[in-house]
Amino acid sequence: QVQFVESGGGLVQPGGSLRLPCAASGPFSSIYTMAWYRQAPGKQRELVADITRGGSTNYADSVKGRFTISRANAKNTVYLQMNSLKPEDTAVYSCNAPRLDKTVRAPWGPGTQVTVSS
Repeated sequence: QVQFVESGGGLVQPGGSLRLPCAASGPFSSIYTMAWYRQAPGKQRELVADITRGGSTNYADSVKGRFTISRANAKNTVYLQMNSLKPEDTAVYSCNAPRLDKTVRAPWGPGTQVTVSS
């Protein structure tokens, strides 16, 4: 079964940047659309950004112009570049491969914590 491992989180000041990599292991296919999600305390998990195999991207309104999703198919890795971070971006960030019906292909891992605070 495919699994994803996220890393790169940490504590950053408002206005700062972080880059989150997500590495796939197991029977991963580069045809999968990949996505980053986040879940803040007391809130539901939300889609942050997704990217097709061909590189077409989609972003939540709250991160447009600040976050960039990219992928390196040869490395089975997806990245989330986060700039101009705000306190409201604080959350656990996870990646997965969504199907057309919005279910995901892999079990959720622990994700990586991003905390934006001065």
